[in-house]
Amino acid sequence: MKRFISYITFFIFVSLSLNAQQNDSLRFAYKNDSIQSKRAVNKAIYGNARKATIMSACFPGLGQIYNRKYWKAPVIYVALGGIGYWGVTNQIKYKYYSTNLKAIHDEDANTINETLYSSDQLITQKKYYQKYRDISIMLGALVYLVNIIDANVDAHLRTFDVSDDLSLQLNPYSNLDYNNKLQAGLSLKLKFK
Repeated sequence: MKRFISYITFFIFVSLSLNAQQNDSLRFAYKNDSIQSKRAVNKAIYGNARKATIMSACFPGLGQIYNRKYWKAPVIYVALGGIGYWGVTNQIKYKYYSTNLKAIHDEDANTINETLYSSDQLITQKKYYQKYRDISIMLGALVYLVNIIDANVDAHLRTFDVSDDLSLQLNPYSNLDYNNKLQAGLSLKLKFK
């Protein structure tokens, strides 16, 4: 009888340990599945944003094309092209007046001032075109950064759900006071359905 009880207790402990191991592995598999699904969701959301950002940083407008906002790419190209043209034109004028200013102040008889401006006027012209050349460089950098930020934000907002469950209403409001005075204004209602 003692042997029978020892066999039964042995089988009970073995079966319990096997069940415990099986449950742990299932729990671990469930945790892995949930972690992998969270990673897949994060990769779908943020991986696209990262890719769009890198594409826009490498070549302006490419992130917008990747996000399927095709109309934004020509806007970026026109902005960068216009700013680039403005900057190159100012650089050419800056060099022109700078060269003529050097021609006045050097002691070489072969170099002459091609303009009718004096030295002070040439310095003023040179500073004017230098200022607008620098502004065009800063604007070009700003358009480039806005291009990258726009691609990132568009990729993040691709998964943003805009549904009819939210509503915002702006209505006129009127009420008679207890002193028979009219109260008027606007009421703002935000409804979550």
